[in-house]
Amino acid sequence: MYAVIFIAEIKEIDDEYRKYVEKLRELGKKQGCKDIFSVSDGTTEITVSLWDSREDIEKWLKNPLHREAQSKSHKWYKGFRVLISEVKEG
Repeated sequence: MYAVIFIAEIKEIDDEYRKYVEKLRELGKKQGCKDIFSVSDGTTEITVSLWDSREDIEKWLKNPLHREAQSKSHKWYKGFRVLISEVKEG
């Protein structure tokens, strides 16, 4: 199993952002995302999504909707990092 960890410094969250999040979560479920968790303290957002394979992650990252959201990320975030890690359940 793999985890995608998205860590961002929030600039501004608006309705357009919320719509993208909803659509991207739906897309993720269709493309292999097993679960997703997100927390925010007002200035930092951390989202962790769980996937069976790196191939599923790559398809999701390359999807046109995801690319479109990435191109608008400067409106919502001051900066962000994406980490991908293999995880094992214990």
